[in-house]
Amino acid sequence: MILDTCALLWLAEGGGSLSAGALSRIGDTTELYVCAITGFEIGLKCRAGKLVLPARPAEWFETVLAHHGIEVLPLDLATCVLATELPTIHADPCDRFIIAAARLRALPVVTHDRRFKDYGIDVIG
Repeated sequence: MILDTCALLWLAEGGGSLSAGALSRIGDTTELYVCAITGFEIGLKCRAGKLVLPARPAEWFETVLAHHGIEVLPLDLATCVLATELPTIHADPCDRFIIAAARLRALPVVTHDRRFKDYGIDVIG
């Protein structure tokens, strides 16, 4: 399963706004991912002062990914092209990369964003 950016931040905080069901599914999976674009999105939020992390984003990611056994999905050509071909239901380009990665790999996404379902992917809320 893929964590969207908010889900990763909440998991790193000990659960945050993740539902009990989402936390259970995360705990039960052996394949937990974030998309590389999440690093870009979190870095932008930190730079703009909208997010404060206890360490620089690169260090924070290294710690959180290792602690939770999360792997990073790269932004390969197929993901990038599919993100441009998706219907314009969702305008956020970072989320479109996550949706494209989920569709290509047939993985569910942990997110509270209801628009993800409109792309025909499984959503864990």
